Amino acid sequence: MTYPYDLNQLAYLIKQWGRELGFQQVGICDTDLSHEEPRLQAWLDKQYHGEMAWMARHGMLRARPHELLPGTLRVISVRMNYLPAKAAFAKTLNNPTLGYVSRYALGRDYHKLLRQRLKKLGDRIQEHCGSLQFRPFVDSAPIMERPLAAKAGLGWVGKHSLILNREAGSWFFLGELLIDLPLPVDQPLEEQCGRCVACMTTCPTGAIVAPYTVDARRCISYLTIELEGAIPEALRPLMGNRIYGCDDCQLICPWNRFSQLTDEDDFSPRAALHTPALLDLFQWDEAKFLRITEGSAIRRIGHQRWLRNIAVALGNAPYEENVVPALQARLGQSALIDEHIHWAIEQQLARRAAHAIDVQLPQKKRLIRAIEKGLPRDA
Repeated sequence: MTYPYDLNQLAYLIKQWGRELGFQQVGICDTDLSHEEPRLQAWLDKQYHGEMAWMARHGMLRARPHELLPGTLRVISVRMNYLPAKAAFAKTLNNPTLGYVSRYALGRDYHKLLRQRLKKLGDRIQEHCGSLQFRPFVDSAPIMERPLAAKAGLGWVGKHSLILNREAGSWFFLGELLIDLPLPVDQPLEEQCGRCVACMTTCPTGAIVAPYTVDARRCISYLTIELEGAIPEALRPLMGNRIYGCDDCQLICPWNRFSQLTDEDDFSPRAALHTPALLDLFQWDEAKFLRITEGSAIRRIGHQRWLRNIAVALGNAPYEENVVPALQARLGQSALIDEHIHWAIEQQLARRAAHAIDVQLPQKKRLIRAIEKGLPRDA
């Protein structure tokens, strides 16, 4: 088939338009992900998807973008940086009385923003071509966005299963635009992880069970966001103060020394979520939760799971006199919340007992030394 325009020139223009729309990189690939199907099936067979039934329900459709939109010939893959200038990683993670929210969720929900920009890109291509079938995706359909991004040359799949870019690390969102034009494709990059396994060894719950393989059932992001029921008790102490998502595997990655900051104001941290005190967050009623998380990705977990996650974090926090009463005040809202509150209270009381022993032990040692020396007992 012949076209009234040069496809190579169009590919160049698409990348230029993408950058004008705020994407830091645009790549193009075909739709063939057949090499991913055996790995995807093995992952599903091991139940690594946990309660995410939609992962199994759509099956191999995830590896066949041409079936999502019949007639699709190419996938335009894009990335957009989201790391804010004042991420406050250490300040939050190193203070167990604060709640840590994954940095991608501190601002506006990226799904809508990226989808709108991709729609604008599709409209611009359509205006140039006169006739075009396209459809944008941002975590909105069963599609393997990371293998597509790697195939389009945006980076390589790291051992934590995220896309890594030599110049930008991994702090970016991905999106796809399916189109029915046979554009020239970009070349994938060679993996640059080498023998590094930092992401695997630093994972708090050991969720990266093998290179490029994550058992979602152990992943803190899954536990705090996707899991609807009770968080397994054995994993709760490992979660620390992470109340929505986890960034540890990215924080430790050497390639993130080259991370690029976002210039999107919508991704700037909301003050109430940036370095929040756990006890303050636990006081929010549902109306306040909905108001503060309006337009945020956090809202989708709902107030009940929000309280569940914070209860676990309070159970992991240092003992303070006002924590147990705050936990007890929330009892009776639901069986799910109550289970995690009772666990947190047990942790706090155990910590109080241990603290009492730590305080009393030096006093007992001084008393024994005084007796041995024959000194008065109040010495």
